[in-house]
Amino acid sequence: MYENLFKSPLTRVFLYGTLKRGEPNHTLIANKQNGFAKFLGLGKTIVKFPLVIATKYNIPFTLKKPGLGNQIVGEVYDVDSKMLTKLDELEEHPEFYVRTEEDVLLAPENEIKSGATFEKAGEATKAWIYILPNFRESLLDLPMYESYSSEGSHGLKYFERYLRDSSFNHRNEVLSSN
Repeated sequence: MYENLFKSPLTRVFLYGTLKRGEPNHTLIANKQNGFAKFLGLGKTIVKFPLVIATKYNIPFTLKKPGLGNQIVGEVYDVDSKMLTKLDELEEHPEFYVRTEEDVLLAPENEIKSGATFEKAGEATKAWIYILPNFRESLLDLPMYESYSSEGSHGLKYFERYLRDSSFNHRNEVLSSN
């Protein structure tokens, strides 16, 4: 397995939504058949972004509006090109979400859980994050979150793809008509 890492250099990604551990789509990144993924720690974006939950399927979106919203907390992984392709497919990059390289603070999970701040325990790194660039301005009126959980106190449980109406295009609820 490791010999393939020399052929396929690793890419650092920041995951903030349904791909995190304990979330509905984490099985994609946990499945070794999809490629290599190594959890590095918790991450927090250095720049603020709006993280909203939208559509009738309660999908988390980070909107391309830097400086607005919150520094987003998520997970940082190193992945190989095979896993990156699987992530791109799920996120429909570049047709829907766009994978953008951003600065994040990467910190050991145990230090953050012990009360340390990202600013004290973290180190700056670059990671790719999936951002929605072309969105309806009305999404900016939604509550903006620092972190996401499908089971969060917001009460907006994520609808997995197999539960969705295949004839309904949820993209129309969030994409700008421009």
